[in-house]
Amino acid sequence: MSDIQNNKIEPIKEKLDDKIKALNSSRVYKKVTPRGDVSWYIKWASSITLIIAMMFTAVDMFPLNMWIANIGFIGWLVVGMLWHDRSLIVLNAVSLSIYTLGILNHYYGS
Repeated sequence: MSDIQNNKIEPIKEKLDDKIKALNSSRVYKKVTPRGDVSWYIKWASSITLIIAMMFTAVDMFPLNMWIANIGFIGWLVVGMLWHDRSLIVLNAVSLSIYTLGILNHYYGS
């Protein structure tokens, strides 16, 4: 109560890493996603690109939505390769293939 009366706020002395170690719990995870490197920028740019592609799909801007989505898929494919993450590689390689086939079918299909 005296801190409130003195309008003094004490700084936090214990760091988050120290708190996690003190808990010694298997349910507490430290974030392992790289931050500030090239994959971080590609990841966020690709996510925003895919959200824009979804908005274009919602307003039926075909085939522009598919072109924009492919840019996002390529970005996430690169991130998957940088992180050696097979699930990201497979998901985005398959998505890129399906959307590319859709674009080719739009322009050259019957």
